[in-house]
Amino acid sequence: MKRNIGKTDTIIRILIAIIIAVLYFTGVIGGTLAIILGIVALVLVITSITGFCGLYSVCGRSSCKIKD
Repeated sequence: MKRNIGKTDTIIRILIAIIIAVLYFTGVIGGTLAIILGIVALVLVITSITGFCGLYSVCGRSSCKIKD
């Protein structure tokens, strides 16, 4: 897999995942919405760790400035 997520994109994804986690643990979100947003947060963290986003590759987009 070719890296297609840059540093800024990674930071934004992790911040969104943290915000979702805080909303869940403070009781702001719950039920089905919490499950859906939890899955979204998990995907954001996984894509941040791996540096690869499948949706970006389908769209031909890359926010990574370093070319592999």
